[in-house]
Amino acid sequence: QVQLVESGGGMVQAGGSLRLSCAASGSIFSINAMGWYRQAPGKQRELVATIQSVGSTNYADSVKGRFTISRDNAKNTVYLQMNRLKPADTAIYSCHTTLRPTAWGRPYDSWGQGTQVIVSS
Repeated sequence: QVQLVESGGGMVQAGGSLRLSCAASGSIFSINAMGWYRQAPGKQRELVATIQSVGSTNYADSVKGRFTISRDNAKNTVYLQMNRLKPADTAIYSCHTTLRPTAWGRPYDSWGQGTQVIVSS
């Protein structure tokens, strides 16, 4: 069983910054992709950013140039540095990983519980 524990959410004024963290623990042999998704009130969940084990990244157009995703493979942790935040960034941010629990186990997806980010104008 794997747990994803997120931290770093909160309330900030427009133009400010926040840094989210997500640490994976439990039965983990390897982690492939790690990423962040968000869901605003009344909207569908959308991808924010992903990072592969080799470091390649992918961003939603709406956050390019403002958000930076990174990971520490030794700590099974992914980070999301969010700068120049806008009210439109207000959402619940959830961490996601695709991991393999054992060398012979099949990979599966795991989600964190979500952390609230509120950006006031």
